[in-house]
Amino acid sequence: MWPAVLGASFLAFLTKWVGYLLPEELLERPLVRRATAMLPIALLSALLTIQTFWGPDGFTIDARVAGVAVAVVALLLRAPFLVVVLSAAATAAILRALGWA
Repeated sequence: MWPAVLGASFLAFLTKWVGYLLPEELLERPLVRRATAMLPIALLSALLTIQTFWGPDGFTIDARVAGVAVAVVALLLRAPFLVVVLSAAATAAILRALGWA
């Protein structure tokens, strides 16, 4: 396991170091600016999708999906962030307590 941790650490360092070596005019191009602005959104969306729909046995539909659905509805209704999180957590907890793991 430690070789993997050290290798990932080295790759993270190398990636950041290469970023410092790139010329500034390359980073100021409109295409690069748009891509870097959208990258965090894409990564968080991918993380949310994997964490919601992927379980120990592969693709799964369970209480997490219902929790995310409730969170989306709460966001569309412009609820405060705390209400969004608590309503999603409560939905998932209630469904799991009722046996829908």
